[in-house]
Amino acid sequence: MPVSTVLTQTLGLQHPIIQAPLAGGADTPALVAAVCEAGALGSIGATYLTPQQIADTCAAVRLKTTRPFGINLFVPDAPLPGPVDPAAAVAHVATYFEELGLPRPEPPAPSARDFDAQLDAALDGGASVFSFTFGMLPAAARDKVKARGLMIGGTATTVDEAVALERAGIDFVVAQGSEAGGHRGTFAGPFDQAAFEAGMIGTLALVPQIVDAVRLPVIASGGIMDGRGIAAVLALGAAAAQLGTAFLTCEEAGVPDVYKQAILDAHEDQTRITRAFSGRPARGIVNRFMREVEAPWWPQQFSILPFPLQNALTRPLRTAAATQGRAEFLSLWAGQGVRMARRLKAADLVATLAEETDAAVRRLHAG
Repeated sequence: MPVSTVLTQTLGLQHPIIQAPLAGGADTPALVAAVCEAGALGSIGATYLTPQQIADTCAAVRLKTTRPFGINLFVPDAPLPGPVDPAAAVAHVATYFEELGLPRPEPPAPSARDFDAQLDAALDGGASVFSFTFGMLPAAARDKVKARGLMIGGTATTVDEAVALERAGIDFVVAQGSEAGGHRGTFAGPFDQAAFEAGMIGTLALVPQIVDAVRLPVIASGGIMDGRGIAAVLALGAAAAQLGTAFLTCEEAGVPDVYKQAILDAHEDQTRITRAFSGRPARGIVNRFMREVEAPWWPQQFSILPFPLQNALTRPLRTAAATQGRAEFLSLWAGQGVRMARRLKAADLVATLAEETDAAVRRLHAG
């Protein structure tokens, strides 16, 4: 039987399942709409899109479904920590550019994205849910979202971050466990190595502690790949489960086939946290670029730029690698549950997840 929670009731969902926002093109309109039509919540990761692209993507989703969907942005970029000399980082990746037939990389120039214009486009797009990560949403932006009637949620990797989100008037918290693929959402205090390590708490430990600490609905995220995982976090008090890696191997996902195959071939011990691709800690499948850029004998404080400079520096390399089918140069973001990945259409995956969740709940009752 369908599982009902405060979140499914509020949004009219059939299943307490959320397709994580997958910034960078993985969450195509076809994927998002298919998830929504199957009774779950599809999400658009809009950070790397221009305002016009955000409008076009939302319109494409609305053409395919009338059901609720979500949209996500990173909070405005923090100022860079003083002048940054990119010479060592550029030199370190230049050989990879040459290997892929690209011209020598140029030093990335600091460029601030127009967050306010992105937010306006997101709010005009017809989404029912707005979420953010990498920090605290500015109060003016929060008020603008609330004035438009969207549910608003932020990412927390510790209880203190969840409490801060609640105090800021946020509607729900995404509890991001250390198993999660992609970028870490840690934001409490200075984003240094100590703060990052403090935020590396497993999903099954993090979720109930946040549930106990706040009065908001909590969405569990990190390492959840099947109905057993969904049932587990629901039992811990979560109002829904958010899955990212599970949807990356769907037919509709907009990542290269070599990326999908890398997930399907990977083992649970083959992911790790890296700064090599973007400058911010993120979990992905270990590949050549990650190993060589973060080699222990290389002075990483000079060869990896802060976000978003490193992300801009490696973008041409990743784009060319995707075209050429070179997985060793792709940011293969994935969580620790990779062995449970499967190649399905999005609607079939949602239906399977719902059936598995129901079966897991029934087994608990029967036991």
